[in-house]
Amino acid sequence: MDFTFAGLVLVAIAAIAASGAVKIARIWAQGRAAGADPGTAGRLQALEEEVGALRQELRETQERVDFAERVLARGPEARRVGPQG
Repeated sequence: MDFTFAGLVLVAIAAIAASGAVKIARIWAQGRAAGADPGTAGRLQALEEEVGALRQELRETQERVDFAERVLARGPEARRVGPQG
């Protein structure tokens, strides 16, 4: 079960990274096709903002994965919540 959760998280991280890479490639291809298009600067700015947002999402996801790994590493006894007895 622990491997399933970690696997799902890794798939989510890979999907975020792949989405960013596809968008970068698409804009790069459009820029090469358009040459000195006046809208290139605006598209580049939008791309940089989106990459920044993706990096932030990835950072937050990594923090959640780290937290989940620490909780799972404690074992079942340490994960109990509420009154014992």
